[in-house]
Amino acid sequence: MSIDAHKSAVRERVWSELRKVAVPDSRFHYDFGEFIADFEGGEAAVERLVDHPYYQSARYIFITPDNCLDRLRLKALQDGKTVLMTTYSIKRGFWLLDPAEIPEEIYLYASTLDGMERVGKPLTLAEIETMPMVDYMVTGTGAINTEGIRFGKGHGFFDAEWGMLYKLGRITADTPAAAVVHDCQVLEEELTPDVYDTVADVIFTPTRTIAVDNPHKPTCGILWDRLDPHMLATIPPLQELKAMEEGVA
Repeated sequence: MSIDAHKSAVRERVWSELRKVAVPDSRFHYDFGEFIADFEGGEAAVERLVDHPYYQSARYIFITPDNCLDRLRLKALQDGKTVLMTTYSIKRGFWLLDPAEIPEEIYLYASTLDGMERVGKPLTLAEIETMPMVDYMVTGTGAINTEGIRFGKGHGFFDAEWGMLYKLGRITADTPAAAVVHDCQVLEEELTPDVYDTVADVIFTPTRTIAVDNPHKPTCGILWDRLDPHMLATIPPLQELKAMEEGVA
């Protein structure tokens, strides 16, 4: 079985269980290939993350635009942490939420995808390259095993975000990454990752905090010869990175 077929089979099996506990999306219903769902017990999973030393020591956090992480983005702003995130599908790039620049009474609005684009600051990769190192990477996912190997929706957005920030020198293989998921998304079985697949250092579920021993992080950046042409055509930061790597002004 190919890696792609292996990933698809795992996702379909997990998604059939996830549907029992997932919160449907107003745009995508239960189409887990189009969004990362919030789920029953999501508050408890985020509370576990917030209590963990990785979060406690981080000042600058990348948080994906997943439904299960709205409350984490709000909590991070309330805790005075700077949040870097992307728009959905990265189509409008990276945005910065600086709690010092946003009125406290609209933190809740700022933590949403609609609000983020109205009160946050859009960033080019050139601007990100001059900013501090990212302390912590947080994402939702489709399926993950106890070794931290994660299979997302199937589009590779978090892998691309990781690859771009890695190439910019804003993260390293030692930058901790966390996954927030429901218990039904955590598998004990072996999963086969590709070379660019991101791996979590820790997994937070409503009932468990799972530490991963020696997770192997991708250091390949963006593999242009394997990148879906549609992603390059629709994601401006990838276009910017390619131009930067090719030395185009």
